[in-house]
Amino acid sequence: MTSTSSIKQVTVVGTGVIGNGWITRFLANGFRVIASDPAPEVEARTRDAVSRAWSSMEKMGMAEGASQDNLFFEPDLEKALAEADFVQENVPEREELKRNVIASIDQYAPEEAVIASSTSGILPSTLQADCARHPERVIVAHPFNPVYLMPLVELVGGEKTDDAFVEKARQFYESMNMKPLVVRQEIEGHIADRLMEAIWRESLHIVNDGAASTEEIDASIIYGPGLRWALMGPFMTLHMGGGKQGMRHLLEQFGPALKLPWTKLEAPELTDELSDKVITGCEAQTGDVEMEKLEERRDAFLIELQQLLEKYWPGANLSGNV
Repeated sequence: MTSTSSIKQVTVVGTGVIGNGWITRFLANGFRVIASDPAPEVEARTRDAVSRAWSSMEKMGMAEGASQDNLFFEPDLEKALAEADFVQENVPEREELKRNVIASIDQYAPEEAVIASSTSGILPSTLQADCARHPERVIVAHPFNPVYLMPLVELVGGEKTDDAFVEKARQFYESMNMKPLVVRQEIEGHIADRLMEAIWRESLHIVNDGAASTEEIDASIIYGPGLRWALMGPFMTLHMGGGKQGMRHLLEQFGPALKLPWTKLEAPELTDELSDKVITGCEAQTGDVEMEKLEERRDAFLIELQQLLEKYWPGANLSGNV
């Protein structure tokens, strides 16, 4: 097994929002990137996406030799993988498609190359099932949007995955100032998406019931738990809510409330009426502001927020298992 210092060239398969985010992050960290996507006009879209995000990367700090000129396109998958040291797959979230693409990557990629899938919900054992050569190097490496700024990446191995490839990936992502979280076992939706899905379901119910608008729900998170979660997360937030005795006191006092029927565990039926409420609500929130302007504001905020997080929670480390 070669070390992460031997990783010079990354092949990115699939250049949608997530793929382009990875490309930007890899380029900013000094890697040579080969992008492969059979869709038409992908090169122009990708170069535009990288260009728009580049100023944010400059603010975050770049590696020596980082350049947008290190990006190359090769629609032929076999040629794109010929000299890959690391592969990041980002094709659409359809199981059959991903299995086929990852099996092809396994066929063509050098045997030392990690094959990392950005899937948000498909299990790695499923993804590696059709790999005839080296299924042991297939893992899930699930990022968060915008990938070029968000530090978390969830790493999950499958039944056939060799831990050495998980560790190689962990070191690789950590070298790019990311926070790799090695998940102990395969679970649907990994970790963070499971938590976000729970809030999303409840949000849909509240809108559907007419109790609040999309803007009011967003505000309830922004000015409430969201501020605390950015520093502490749900467990530490509640631990501190228990006073000097922490979680022990909180569970004794509020534990019975866990059984109260506050939440609705199943998602509501996504009717046309509910969809219209959600869509019109979000469009009203953004008004006439273009999405590019919203992205610029979001990116500037995320940069400053991470600097603030490092000030008050220095050295926060997720490199161990959860």
